[in-house]
Amino acid sequence: MTAAGTRFETPYGSFKLQRYPARRAEPLQAWCAADSLLLQEVQQRAVSRINMLVVNDDHGALCVALQPQALWTDSALAVQALQHNESVNERTPTPVLWSDQIPAFAPDFIVLRIPKQLPFFEYQLSRLALWMAPGTTLLVAGMDKHLSSRTAKILERHIGPTQRHRGQHKARLFSAVRDERPAVTIDDTSGYVCASLDGELRALPNVFSRDKLDQGSRFLVAYMDTLSPAETVIDLACGNGVLGLVAFKQGLAKSVIFCDESAMAIASAQNNASTLFPQQTSSFAFHQGDGLLGYTGAPAELILCNPPFHLNHTVDEFAGRHLLDQCGQYLHANGRLCLVANRHLDYLPTLKRRFGRVEKAASNEKFTIWLAHKN
Repeated sequence: MTAAGTRFETPYGSFKLQRYPARRAEPLQAWCAADSLLLQEVQQRAVSRINMLVVNDDHGALCVALQPQALWTDSALAVQALQHNESVNERTPTPVLWSDQIPAFAPDFIVLRIPKQLPFFEYQLSRLALWMAPGTTLLVAGMDKHLSSRTAKILERHIGPTQRHRGQHKARLFSAVRDERPAVTIDDTSGYVCASLDGELRALPNVFSRDKLDQGSRFLVAYMDTLSPAETVIDLACGNGVLGLVAFKQGLAKSVIFCDESAMAIASAQNNASTLFPQQTSSFAFHQGDGLLGYTGAPAELILCNPPFHLNHTVDEFAGRHLLDQCGQYLHANGRLCLVANRHLDYLPTLKRRFGRVEKAASNEKFTIWLAHKN
């Protein structure tokens, strides 16, 4: 595996950028052609960066160069990458606004990388339309292979007159100017009825499997009644909170800690917990961050995890392995990790390195459930 370059040449200078989390000989760069297009266009327009808002900067490529008023993001991992790269390049820290927060300023200019989830993109545009004064410009870019054919129409619908600009290195640039129409109202959440909870789970737009129970979680939910009860359970990479909430309802857990890197996932899990168990909210805690790093609560007897297997658009088990590497230090001496994973993802070597005993607890044609014991 050949290591990717770490020196990003921009109109604002040359910067050393690293992804977060990064592996040895990291093969993926911390920027892409869409970042370069956006920076070139901002420089050519010679706009002020004083009231500039950057949206969805994955690893800090935009913020390190532009030094904007704020970054609006859903991702704790993106913030970790930004903070590291700002420190390495001796740049002023960029204030962070989470995806469920409202800016305290009206941006004069907005630079946005198109996110992976189209509903999330529409959600962001609907919110930006509320904050943007008429005449404010929004610059948008993404890689061609990830763009919807409706990108320009979506921008027109939410923001105003839109131009499709030049492409470069398989990336595409758009600009939209806010007009005076009222902002388009969209439904922020979607959901499904979860039979194991006798109720509905709802989630904000950037949450995994927000409108149906994914097959991996379904398989793990069916297996849960074979597990022995625990005082404290951690739902790691919790999404809408389905695993932790089912564990609580079944009596598997007396208390649950929901952990995710997504602000929208944490907000969704909080809402579902308070809706389904309004008299028992003291039994739940929530932690947004890089997995369990920075968690200061009590160690758990059991961790439940349906880990991500994508790094943005790339299928890669590294994201899951990164989470599993953390688990042991947050478990009691006799604690367990119960993991469901796609059969083609080989987590067994990682589990064997980190845990005293590992067993294949169940499997079907698509998934394997691993039970790893700390000692």
